[in-house]
Parts: sequence; structure tokens; C-alpha cells
Amino acid sequence: MQKILISACLMGENVCFDGKNSKNSSEIIKKWQKDGCLVVFCPEVSGGLPVPRPPAEIQPDEQIITVEGSDVTAAFEQGAEKALGLCREHHIHIAILKEGSPSCGSSLINDGHFSHTKISGQGVTTQLLEANGIFVFSENELDQAEEYLRSTQ
Repeated sequence: MQKILISACLMGENVCFDGKNSKNSSEIIKKWQKDGCLVVFCPEVSGGLPVPRPPAEIQPDEQIITVEGSDVTAAFEQGAEKALGLCREHHIHIAILKEGSPSCGSSLINDGHFSHTKISGQGVTTQLLEANGIFVFSENELDQAEEYLRSTQ
């Protein structure tokens, strides 16, 4: 059975910056969970960031800065490395990560100005995983992820 890395917030864990979650109750995720396929992980918490924490955004120079001005790039990079290590340990080739996150966004991230404006881009963890051959899908692309999994069996 192929394992899938999934953002902890999508599984209902209160790990988002605001102390909440982004639980996704899709039938696809429920099936994967029932089948024991999911490896649940939050790169930001794993990188040492607290819950709750100040919002952070990727800047044009690739640094990750909180709304308060603190540089949290190292924590994000450490979390991404741990995600990659987990994927290697479990032979994971696919991840379902939270869209829009500075760690997990697969096609959209915030603009770096804390304006609540989404722009095209990828989070730190997504970039690292994809650079290492792991396919990343957002919670909005579960049908595509399931199709990918069927095509690789």
C-alpha cells in the first residue's frame, strides 16, 4: 500500500498559525485514512514553530518573515527537510499539502505583504519535495491525486 504525506491541519489537527485547523472531510481522504495510507505531518510545527504563531509569508528574496518582522526561514527549511526525510523513510511519492501556506502551498502563496492577496508560487516544503521527485497536490486536487495513485499501481 502506497503511503501519502498529508498536512496535519487537513486531518483536523490544530496546527495552523491561528491555532485552528483546515480539516478536509472528503470521502477520498476518509478512504485513504481507513486504508492506513496517510502519514500526517506539519512542517511548521516540526520545524520548531509554536501554535499559535504570528502569520508568516515568503518575501521576494525568499526569506520567510512574520507579520512582526521576525525571520523564521530556518524553521521553515528545517520542517521541509524533516518532511523530505519522512517521505524517504516511508517511500512516499505523493503529498497532499495545504494550499496557500508558506510551507505547503503547491500553486498559491500569499504575496509577502500581508495583504491577504494570493499569488502564484510554492511553499518551502512543496519546493523541496518536488525537487526530490515527490508529487505535491493541494486539498483542491484530490481527484487528480487519486488518479495519479491509480496510474502508478
